Amino acid sequence: MLKKIINGWAKHQVAVTLIFLAFLILYPVLFHSYYLRNVAIQCLIYSLLSLALNLIMGYTGIVVLGMAAFYGIGAYALALLTTKLGISFLPAVVLAVAITFCFGVLLALPTLRIQGNYLAIVTLGFCEIIRIVELNWVSLTNGPFGIKQIPAPDIFGIKSIFGLKLSKPEGKYYVVLVLLVITVVILHNVLNSRSGRAWKSIKGDPIAARAMGINVFRYKVFAFAICAAIAGLAGAYYAAYTGYVDSTTFNYNQSILILSMTIMGGLGSIPGSIIGAIFFVILPEVLRWLGTFCGEWIVEWRQIIYGLILVIMIMFKSDGILGGFDLRQIHLYNKLVKEKEAEEKQNG
Repeated sequence: MLKKIINGWAKHQVAVTLIFLAFLILYPVLFHSYYLRNVAIQCLIYSLLSLALNLIMGYTGIVVLGMAAFYGIGAYALALLTTKLGISFLPAVVLAVAITFCFGVLLALPTLRIQGNYLAIVTLGFCEIIRIVELNWVSLTNGPFGIKQIPAPDIFGIKSIFGLKLSKPEGKYYVVLVLLVITVVILHNVLNSRSGRAWKSIKGDPIAARAMGINVFRYKVFAFAICAAIAGLAGAYYAAYTGYVDSTTFNYNQSILILSMTIMGGLGSIPGSIIGAIFFVILPEVLRWLGTFCGEWIVEWRQIIYGLILVIMIMFKSDGILGGFDLRQIHLYNKLVKEKEAEEKQNG
C-alpha cells in the first residue's frame, strides 16, 4: 500500500505539491477557528525546526541534540532587536538569522572534529549552557520573567496587506507560511547543488568523500551553520508570534521533540520533515480530544504513547515514514522500467 502511494506521489510530484500548497493557502479560509489556526501555525514553526535538523542529520549524518539552543538564540535575538533597539520585524528577522548562523559556525569549528556520540553530547551541553544564560543574564534577557511586548510581524511598518492584519492569527499564519515556502525552495536548490551532493557523500562515507577531493570539515561547518540559521528563523518568528519569550521554552525536551519529528518523518526527506512536524503537533490535540471520551488518563500517558510510536517506527521502518525515498529517483526508475517493458513487447 505504502509503495503504491509513494510511486503515485513520485509520478505526480509537482501536482501533489501544488495541491498541498493550495490547501495551506486556503486553510484560514476553510477553518475560521482561532484554535485550529494556531495549531496550524505551530505545525509550520515545527516544520522549520524539523527541516533544520534534517539538513544536518539526514544529509550529513551528524546527530545534534541541541536544536533548542539555536531556536532560543533566534527568539531572543529578535526580541532584543525589536524591543530594545526598535528595529522592525523583517530587518530583525534577517539579523536574528545572521546571529544564529554565526553561533552555528562558532560551535561547529571546535566541535565537528569530535566524532559520533561525543558530538551529540557536546551539542546537548551547548543547549543547556544557552538555557542557563537566558535564565540568569537578567540585565539582557530579563531572566525568568522573560521579554514581553514583542511587536507582531509587519512589513517595514506596514501592519495590514489587502485588509489582512498581520497581528491577527490569519496574518501570522501567512507570514510563517511564506517563511516555510522560502526555506523549502532554498533547501531544495541547495540539496541539488554541489554542496548537497557533497553532504550526501559525506554521510555515506567521509573517508571516500575526502579521497574524492571534498573538504569534509568545511562542508560540515557549512551544513551546521545553515541548520542553526533555519532554527534561528523559526525562533525569530516564534518570538513575534507569541509576543513573549522566556527560557522555559528552549530546553532539552524541546530538542528531543524536534528530534522525534525528524526521525518520524524520515531522515533525508524534505516532505518527511513537514509530515513529522504535523504528526507530533496534532497528536497531543487528538489525544486531548480522545480524553473527553476515554478519560484523562490518555492525556496523562501521552509521553508513553509518543515513546511507543517511536519504538514501533524504529522497529519496522528505522529511517522514518519517508526516509530513504527520493521521489525524483523513484520516478526516473519507474519510467525506465516502463520503457524497458514497452521495448521488450515491441521486440517480442
